[in-house]
Amino acid sequence: MKGIHTTFVLAGTALLWAAGAGQPAQAAVLVQCPGDLNGDAVHDERFDETQPENVRCMHLAAGDGFARMGDGSVQYVFSFADITGTPERRAMQAGMLAAQSPAPTIVLKENEEFYLTLTNVGMVMRPDLFDPHTVHFHGFPNASAILDGVPDASISVNMGASLTYFYKLAEPGTYMYHCHVEATEHMQMGMLGNLYVKPAQNGTPMTYEGREYTQFVYNDGDGSTGYDVEYPIQIGSFDHLFHEASLATQPLGFAAMRDTYPLLNGRGYPDTVHPGALPALDEEFGGKVVQEVSSLVEAEQGQKILLRISNLNITNFYTLTALGLPMRVVGEGARLLRGPDGKDLDYLTGSVTLGGGEAVDVIIDTAQAEPGTYFLYTTNLNYLSNNDEDFGGMMTEIRIAEATAL
Repeated sequence: MKGIHTTFVLAGTALLWAAGAGQPAQAAVLVQCPGDLNGDAVHDERFDETQPENVRCMHLAAGDGFARMGDGSVQYVFSFADITGTPERRAMQAGMLAAQSPAPTIVLKENEEFYLTLTNVGMVMRPDLFDPHTVHFHGFPNASAILDGVPDASISVNMGASLTYFYKLAEPGTYMYHCHVEATEHMQMGMLGNLYVKPAQNGTPMTYEGREYTQFVYNDGDGSTGYDVEYPIQIGSFDHLFHEASLATQPLGFAAMRDTYPLLNGRGYPDTVHPGALPALDEEFGGKVVQEVSSLVEAEQGQKILLRISNLNITNFYTLTALGLPMRVVGEGARLLRGPDGKDLDYLTGSVTLGGGEAVDVIIDTAQAEPGTYFLYTTNLNYLSNNDEDFGGMMTEIRIAEATAL
């Protein structure tokens, strides 16, 4: 049976020996997931008709690809792709030129056991690169450093190889993930994504300030972090010259890095408000749908909006504001804002400022907001552009509709 959770396998670096006769080291795709019989990271009913509710599996491919910017230009990127459901024998092909921008969103529940297999499919456009990759679950208290993804104290995944990470999700909150190998380069190139863990309190009706909620940001005990709709918003940005140099096999200008494409969920305005996935790229760029995460925020008047805002930018601090909509910050760094004596430390603000690796949980109450369109944007006004094109960049819309009759 695959997926005993006390083990993990790095197939690419394992030495395979047979009955005392040494065999050459070799790489292989290997998925570990309880109840999965064919290596597609999906529970197989032939094994057991009932999948345990607290077990989740996922298969990510790490490689290269392209992403379309708000001005229509196409940039070369590194990232991850979700190939869950793909048998092992087809994983390499499925992951090639499939890099997502941002990386696939990962949504988990507190107390789940999460098996995340990472397969390094290599760089199609840069076959001279043999970069290993990892998944770093940023801010999560791993039980073992070897599964943390930081190459100094853990394992990196070589081309054609797989590693299954195991996480016991003991703490809810807004996190993020990225590759930690050559982190400045790989993160600038786009290997970063949204990740959050929902609390065990979800599903338990609680009344707060006269309203009943069943969804919460944290296990608050009183319903104070209740919300109606949620949206992950990840801050990022590209230096197009750095990306072009990478594709052209030129020296990379780390010291001169200056981001020219500010992004929310891998998109610049007006693409940020395109609902759902952006159209597939042209065949010359792989022909795949690679930008699936919209940044459009929609709610009805009276609802509470949860924005799970994270920043994985490596060059700048960024400030976001929701013009005309006060923000209540209830969590920071995947922690509920409560004092040691239980005192509520949440606060109202007009803007939030985040550096790389930071996350905040913001609730916007629309009870006093008029129906209409509001803007969520950076107050770093020089980043409201798509390279040389103004009126774009790090901005999206919050659309509040009239409340529907009950």
